[in-house]
Amino acid sequence: MITYLEFEAPMKELNEQIEKLKESEKKTGVDMSTAIADLQRAVEEKTKEIYSNLDAWQKVQVSRHPDRPYTIQYIEAITDNQWIELHGDRTVKDDKAMVGGFGMLDGHSVMFIGQQKGINTKMRQYRNFGMANPEGYRKALRLMKLAEKFNKPIVTFIDTPGAYPGLEAEERGQGEAIARNLFEMMRFKVPIICIIIGEGASGGALGIGIGDKVLMLENTWYSVISPESCSSILWRSWDHKVTAAKALKLTADDMLKNKLIDGIIPEPLGGAHANRPEMFDTVKKTIIQHLNELSKLDKTELVNQRVEKFCSMGVVVNS
Repeated sequence: MITYLEFEAPMKELNEQIEKLKESEKKTGVDMSTAIADLQRAVEEKTKEIYSNLDAWQKVQVSRHPDRPYTIQYIEAITDNQWIELHGDRTVKDDKAMVGGFGMLDGHSVMFIGQQKGINTKMRQYRNFGMANPEGYRKALRLMKLAEKFNKPIVTFIDTPGAYPGLEAEERGQGEAIARNLFEMMRFKVPIICIIIGEGASGGALGIGIGDKVLMLENTWYSVISPESCSSILWRSWDHKVTAAKALKLTADDMLKNKLIDGIIPEPLGGAHANRPEMFDTVKKTIIQHLNELSKLDKTELVNQRVEKFCSMGVVVNS
């Protein structure tokens, strides 16, 4: 069953008409192919019209679409064979919200790491809705160090509403764990590619977001705070989340314009969930392209460019 967002209502109506015509064709035996083809063209045109004019809040909604592919689905789709998931931070436990392991990509071994939200209610609870605890970030760091030890590139998939904000997470050093990842990722002597595939919220995203190439899918967002939380702080209500989303400049276009990311990966018409095979293929080709470019750089040059890129963010030079 297709899930439609509020602004996709015109697409829903047209698709419902198509389904009615198909049912009528089965019952009556009357050829409806011409009418169905006309409606299908109308759906495509309406989808193009809607998705070419999405505002910031609508893009946030698309990034949270329940049918969007998540980290494990990307890894399984783009690797040459079954990937090997690795577990645990060797201190507390295995955080199910953060996954990682080795997989073969275009004949080369790559360390994949990312937040996993879960595909249904039960799995979302199991994965803590993609909100990692400190042990999740420490697991990610352990795996990244393992990748560097064997000179393997790192690819991270970012999709989280934020690091877990619970008391127990703070007691186990949530802030320190994320800060340690930022520090260490700056210095790894292997290529790092970070891709925001859904939500990129706050330090929860930054904890695995320091890379030589930071990319965003077309309909994703990346910000220090979610629109709802921003609205609740400024207006004491979620009612102004649309205004907050616009003010935060959190879309891929805004982030690229402000030189906070290195590129935008286009999504299929209707979003990543509308055509998963095409989305997986695009992401795979993008990763391979950047890894080929980064692999040509000297290790010292790789680290120096990464440090310089992030240190230059937010710097204002008065002329």
